[in-house]
This record gives sequence, C-alpha cells and structure tokens, in this order.
Amino acid sequence: MEQPTASYMVEFKNDSNQFSEKLLTSEAIEFLTALHNQFEQPRRELLIRRMERQREINAGKNPDFLPETAKIRSDSWKISPVPNDLQNRRVEITGPVDRKMIINALNSSANVFMADFEDATSPTWYNILSGQQNLRDAIRRTIDFETEDGKEYKLNTKTAVLVVRPRGWHLTEAHFQVENRPMSASLFDFGLYFFHNAHELLSRGTAPYFYLPKLENHLEARLWNQVFEFAQEYLEIPKGTIKATVLIETILAAFEMDEILYELRDHIAGLNAGRWDYIFSIIKKFRMQQRFVMPDRALVTMRVPFMRAYTQLLVQTCHKRGAHAIGGMAAFIPNRKDGEVTKIALEKVKDDKDFEAANGFDGTWVAHPDLIEIAKDAFELVLGSKPHQKTVIPEVQIKAEDLLNIQSAGNTITEQGIRLNINVGIRYIAAWLNGLGAAGINNLMEDAATAEISRAQLWQWVRHGSITDQWKLIDRHHVNDLIDEEKEKIKAEVGEEAYHTNHFMLAGCLFHELVFSKQFPEFLTLQAYHYISTPISS
Repeated sequence: MEQPTASYMVEFKNDSNQFSEKLLTSEAIEFLTALHNQFEQPRRELLIRRMERQREINAGKNPDFLPETAKIRSDSWKISPVPNDLQNRRVEITGPVDRKMIINALNSSANVFMADFEDATSPTWYNILSGQQNLRDAIRRTIDFETEDGKEYKLNTKTAVLVVRPRGWHLTEAHFQVENRPMSASLFDFGLYFFHNAHELLSRGTAPYFYLPKLENHLEARLWNQVFEFAQEYLEIPKGTIKATVLIETILAAFEMDEILYELRDHIAGLNAGRWDYIFSIIKKFRMQQRFVMPDRALVTMRVPFMRAYTQLLVQTCHKRGAHAIGGMAAFIPNRKDGEVTKIALEKVKDDKDFEAANGFDGTWVAHPDLIEIAKDAFELVLGSKPHQKTVIPEVQIKAEDLLNIQSAGNTITEQGIRLNINVGIRYIAAWLNGLGAAGINNLMEDAATAEISRAQLWQWVRHGSITDQWKLIDRHHVNDLIDEEKEKIKAEVGEEAYHTNHFMLAGCLFHELVFSKQFPEFLTLQAYHYISTPISS
C-alpha cells in the first residue's frame, strides 16, 4: 500500500539516545507518523465521547445493555480461531518492561508473560524506550543481564509466550510529536513494538499479541481493530495475524463485552477480568451518586454479588464466542522475613484461584513467580490435560441491576482502611515519580490501579460525608489530619534525607490535591506525568 508521509517533530532525552538510535529509525518514525495521521482524530473524538457519557451519568443516566446492539448479543457467531501458543493460558505473570523482569518472567513456569507499558511502568522516556529495546532483544534471544555482584541472567530454551500491553487511549507520549501534537501513547507503544518485531515474531512461530487496557465501549475496540488492519497492511502481514486480549476493567465496558468481542472478532483471543481498575472505574463513573459509595477496599472481593455478576457475565460471554476468559490479579509478594504472613496470604491466593478455576475461567494473573505453582495447581485440578474450559458456559441471566448492585459489598469503612489508602497512595506516587511503576508495599505489588482506588475512595468518602464504623465523620478536616500523620510515619520509616530526595514530599502534595480537588481528577497518572516528562514547547 502507499505509505503516507507527514511532517513530524521528535525530541529525545540525551540519556536515552542509545535506544532512540536503534528504535526511532526514519522508517519507524514514518510508520508512527502514519498511525498518528490516520487515527489521532478518531481517538480524540472517542475521548470527547467519554466526557459526554460522564456528564450523562452525573445527571443520573446510568448504563444499561445497548438496545441498538441487541442483535449482536442474540446472534450466534464466534471469534476467529485462537493461535496454538495462546490456547493454554492457565497462569499469566505480569510486570514492567525492565531487563531483569523480562528475563525472569519469560523464564518462569507461567504460560504467558504480559510485558506492561501501562499500569506497571512509570512512563519516563527512558523506561519506554529501554523497555522497547529489551523486548526487541528478548524476541531475538539476545537479552541478558548482569548484577553488580556478577550474577548473570539469560533466557532458557523454553519461555513463556509474550504479550504486550500498551498504554491506554487517554494517554499521550510527550516526547514524540507530530505537527506539535503529542502522539497517542497507545499508538506509540503499539506501533514501535509492532514495527520492529512483527516479522521476527512470525519467523519464530508466534505472532504479535497484545493486551488492550481501559476500553470503555465497543467503538474504542473498533478503533483498535482499524489500527490492527492498517498496521498489518502497512507491513504486508495477513489480516488476523495480530491477536489481542481486552481487559474488562471499566464498568461501561462490562455492558458491551459481546460488542467488544464482535468488533475485534478477527483479532481477539479473549477478555480479562481486570478487577482493581474495574473497582476504580465504578468509583470514578458514579462519583456523584451516594448509593455507589464503596466500603474498605479489602472488603470488595470477587465474592461480593456485584463482582460475582461481572465475572459470571465475562465467562459466559467469552465462552459463547469461543474466547478465553482470564481471571484477575493475585498481587501478593511473599515476605521472606515473616513466614506466618506469607502462609496466611498464600492460603488466600489459593482460595481465590480455586474459586476462579471452579467458576469457568481459563487462566489467571499473578504478580510474583512464587504464586505461579499455586495458581497452576488450581487450574490443573479443574482442567486436567485440557488447555481451557470453553465448554463451561454459566447459565445465568445477568441484568444491569446486578452489575450496579454496589450496596451488596456493604458499607463498612474503617480508620485503618482510610490510613491504608493514604499510605499506599503516597508511597506509590513517590515510586512512580522515581521511575518505578510496580512497587512492593505491605507485601502487595501495587500498581497504578490500586493507587487509583486509594485516592478515589478518599475523594468519594469526603464528597458524600461517609461515616466510619466508629461513627467518625470522614470530612476534609479528618482526612487531612490523617494524611499529615501518615506522612510523618513514612518520613520516620524512610528517613529525612530519603523523604526529600525520593519525591515523598511531592507525592504527598499530589495525593492531597487528588483527594481534595473539587472536580474529580480522571487519572492520577495524568496529574503526575508532568513531573516526569519534558514536553516539546509549541
């Protein structure tokens, strides 16, 4: 096909020129520019549509299944066949795109490794470009890593299947501009990875596989499908080569699972229950409605009725259409110093994965290699030698009120829950500002999703004047006092010097702004991105 051209402007940080010289070649820039010119306007229109939908919800027009797409939901159709190497997805390990993580994850006994440019990666220019280079090396099996004490890391002969998650539609890449406009981070991450690796992956018997985050409706899935078709034609790769798994991690997408599968039917392998972002999405979308106030985060488990309805609908929808249903994240990190804490947590992980396997999921997510065998055992007990259980179709009739029955989680809010949200929120934002997108906090691997819940819950509780289980009003004054106390605890723990040099003070200010802002900030990463990027001046 004719490859379009356009003027472009690109800024590279000096510390990442070693990667930009290899990755941002003239041909790669031409491809990225073509993606931008083709899809930037429809992307912006979809983001405007998100704002319009939010105004409707604020006015009380809550979501329901779309009447105009009823035929898609009722008709019998299937997605295109799933490739052989994506058939068995019992356990998927996720993590950022640093070199050591990629080697360890690919070498683990997980079936799939999701390399994450989104919630688990702080999008510094260095992290984004070095991550792309690391994946390029991993695919060609030239990746290695040596620690300061001389320990070497190399790929095993057999590795997990690689899937890449680009950033969401709402984010931009400040360091790559076309005609003075930042490029979509989704298109940048996808485009650079696809351009450099698509043919190489095919030559090695696999293909470009992706996870798509933060979709809110089937029109956003349609745009991804158009991107895939354009990219495949551009590089002269057969249509349907790309396979994606969509994270159902927004409440609006939960009402359009059939439609999302349908829009991507030539390019999709399954759906994933992104539980933490899903909870955040509910808080965010219904922030103005008191009946949607959430209890402590720890109480919103997969067993509460509204979460159960969401997962049952996901499994049912996927299996009707021949797609995989992948379960949620086990974020626990084993504590080497406290065996009792680890024992209790592993029992909870086992219970969670047993529950998912027994309820029809074909696989699940873990954040740490030590959890792989527990998760794998749960699924092997149910699946045996089968790669999946797509024949299991839950006989349920999920209605809109089932998905919106937030009161079913209860209304218990504790001071401990408030303090935990403050502590996790500040610590995670500080880690993110320091270039770390996945941070071990309190024996859990926290990423942007759980930090979003932490600050969103506080905003919601203050906004609606919620009451703790000890009859304490959660108002601005009380939460502000607790924030000050938690900041002092963090300072005492990390030390005065580290508190100031590792961005804890800035993180505290940002967290305060996120919690007490009059208008709800859509994403904390949008607020914080300014501090790690150096946008080109127009």
